Amino acid sequence: MTRAFDLNLALQKTARNALPAPVGSFASAALQRVREGRFQRSLCLIVAGTSIASGLEVGYEHYKGSYSNPVMYTPVVLSGVLTVAGSAGFFSRTMAKTFLRYTSVVTLADGVIGFFFHVRGIARKPGGWRLPVTNIIMGPPIFAPLLFGTSAYLGLIASHLRREEDASGPDLSLFQRGHWAGLGYGRFQKHLSAVTCAWTFFSGFEALYSHYKTNFHYQAQWLPVLLTPVIMGTAIAGIFSRRAANTLLPATSALALANGAVGFYYHARGVTRRPGGIRKPLYNILYGPPVFAPLLFAACGFLGVMAGLLRRERK
Repeated sequence: MTRAFDLNLALQKTARNALPAPVGSFASAALQRVREGRFQRSLCLIVAGTSIASGLEVGYEHYKGSYSNPVMYTPVVLSGVLTVAGSAGFFSRTMAKTFLRYTSVVTLADGVIGFFFHVRGIARKPGGWRLPVTNIIMGPPIFAPLLFGTSAYLGLIASHLRREEDASGPDLSLFQRGHWAGLGYGRFQKHLSAVTCAWTFFSGFEALYSHYKTNFHYQAQWLPVLLTPVIMGTAIAGIFSRRAANTLLPATSALALANGAVGFYYHARGVTRRPGGIRKPLYNILYGPPVFAPLLFAACGFLGVMAGLLRRERK
């Protein structure tokens, strides 16, 4: 029986052979650490950075709603706390396993609560759910609170990983029980494929009705909408097939990363093209296209690429 293709091992070999020796050795070692679940510090930094962006996004979106409900302050505060927790987790193993973990759980719970409030906000608009299309488009962004939990999800994962400096040892997850046993050894590919599918749906749905508001003025606005079912399909395939998870999923996820970067450029350009441009940054960021929204779609791509680098759960 031929061995299934492994993206991580293939990239390690390519890095060693195609890149200059110092760079190739570093890249190969980094990929090996990801494969073995030894990238806690790196993921903590990613959590800290992405939490800042998501906090800014939800901050000015809730500002538009005048913070009419005190609950609207909670994601803004928690994004700051999660940034601190991610930074602390970079320097301390103990902080990663305690402060970061518990902050991530609370932030995920806050996202679920926010989802309830957004659903309720749509129901309270004239016509409620009897006019779903109109009220979803004009009401609060329904899946935004769940997408806000992306950084918290990464923080929860990071809290169960091993440190980069930990020695490469035997895969003890093969002898341990429990849902989280394989995380510290890079064995959560199927789990991450499922999460990629769910998060891509949320992000793609947000892009659909957000771009619908502008009547898809630019043809590029169709790209995240069209990519969504493709990435979801490959993510579902990745749950059941190692080969799909190692090939199709990272390939389509890389497209999501690229699309998110391009979308961020267009949204930033849209802000600068409003009356006053960069001379009125706060006003135009508030009432222009959501600057960081495309990066949420890129985050789905990041999850998919990471899934392709990991190993499968034990049977």
